[in-house]
Amino acid sequence: MPPEAPDDGKLVFASIVDPNRSSSERNALLLVESIRAFAGSLSGAPVWCFTPEHGGQVSATLKDRLEALDVTLIPFEIDPEVAAFRFTGEASAAALAESMADGRVECLAWLNANSLVLREPREFLLPEGKSLGYRPVHHTNIGSRYGETLDPFWALIYGYCGVPEDRVFPMRTHVDGEVIRPYFNAGCHATRPGRGLLRAWRDVYLTVYDEADLQEFYGRDRRYEVFVHQAIFSGVILSRLAEKETCELPPTYNYPVHLHGEDVTDRRPEGMEENVTLRHEGFYEDPNWRDKMPAGEPLKRWIAERLLPIEP
Repeated sequence: MPPEAPDDGKLVFASIVDPNRSSSERNALLLVESIRAFAGSLSGAPVWCFTPEHGGQVSATLKDRLEALDVTLIPFEIDPEVAAFRFTGEASAAALAESMADGRVECLAWLNANSLVLREPREFLLPEGKSLGYRPVHHTNIGSRYGETLDPFWALIYGYCGVPEDRVFPMRTHVDGEVIRPYFNAGCHATRPGRGLLRAWRDVYLTVYDEADLQEFYGRDRRYEVFVHQAIFSGVILSRLAEKETCELPPTYNYPVHLHGEDVTDRRPEGMEENVTLRHEGFYEDPNWRDKMPAGEPLKRWIAERLLPIEP
């Protein structure tokens, strides 16, 4: 049975939890706890957590704790061979969330499980005429600098996705502040489900990720394999939306706490409490995380109190 439609029909949060990784379960639980605690008027919005069925199930403890937080856990099928490639599960889960949300809510907020919500994310409620609220990628990485000749990798991506030349616009990365062609972060965004962006992303990604032309790039530089999902996500958006249909979320969204020391922009926060949502790389795995995290003691205490082991 699909989850109940939310009462106000405005917003649903969605994420993914991998049953084969204890860190994914802990991340998902922290994310949901943060939504319920800090999302203000949106703290009671529906939360859907998708879990791929490919060789395991999430722990009974996680199921119980999510149920207590009024979260709907939704298993979905995915071919194990497909699931073995990076971020195919995320693309599949996001597409399923979009399909379920279509016609039932105005906006779908997708947050990868390694996220925290610290303040009310009102900008996820998209303005009239906007179909995507996005954040740029953290670093230039494999991105294409605006004003330079389009490189062969991105030319290939644009070809797969059917990107019109007049859809390309300049974008500034979150942490290193470089101006690049559109390269959207796939782990934090708000969309209008009726536009079908996430279903299109899944369909293109699962069709082309193992094409020989792309595998040549994977062999040259591992980063292409790691981030190809995000490149295709960007190409799909550009092929379906004009710039005026998108809005860049403030830099307080999707702030990478693990890259705080590398942030060279004038938007670098003093403490994490200034942000609306965070991204992290399992900071709690470092036994000294409380000494290293740029945040006040109340937030650190709140996190620490929720880092209890998740038993099978």
